Amino acid sequence: MRMNYIIVPAVAYLIGSIPFGYILVRLFKKQDIRATGSGNIGATNVARTAPGLGIATLVLDALKGFLPVWFIGRYILISYNADVTGGAVLISLAALFAVAGHIFPVWLGFRGGKGVATATGVFLVLCPQAVGLSLLVFLVVLVVTRYVSLASILATACFPLFAYALLRSASWNTKPVLLASVVISILIIVKHHENIRRLFNGTENKFGRKKAAAITAED
Repeated sequence: MRMNYIIVPAVAYLIGSIPFGYILVRLFKKQDIRATGSGNIGATNVARTAPGLGIATLVLDALKGFLPVWFIGRYILISYNADVTGGAVLISLAALFAVAGHIFPVWLGFRGGKGVATATGVFLVLCPQAVGLSLLVFLVVLVVTRYVSLASILATACFPLFAYALLRSASWNTKPVLLASVVISILIIVKHHENIRRLFNGTENKFGRKKAAAITAED
């Protein structure tokens, strides 16, 4: 069991660190996505080069967050000797390190994406209802302000609050999961520091504005 606390985060990190955006653009466009648009490896920047590849990147980045956490969850449920608290800790470690792998991939000099898609996959396992509520926040903010970055930041910030409200009466120890969701949300918001600066300066691009060099919130 103790080895799991080393193996689980290591495997989750390696899966999360697979730079699908970089790989897809290299394979199909023979380009380095880091030299295009914002230089980000996430789905939004990839979509500037090829919308189809952007969608594929979005799905794959979400899956690499979803699958490690889901697998650990299944393993804990069928493992006869795994206590509930220990299981929650392992799930939380898988969640945190999958997102950290995307944001800090060893293969690209620890310079990755912003983690929104990967975190969405993770959050879908941790608390799908909270993801639905966060998506609602995202859509409302986007419609009202037309800032994708602001919508992403606020939706991410709201997830731990929604998860706490929905999980606080659960029969198992939810503290590790809630703590992991807070740390993940902070990581994503910090990665949006340039977007936050532009929002304060009034120079952030709005959704729908035709500006090829504009930089929005990438994963």
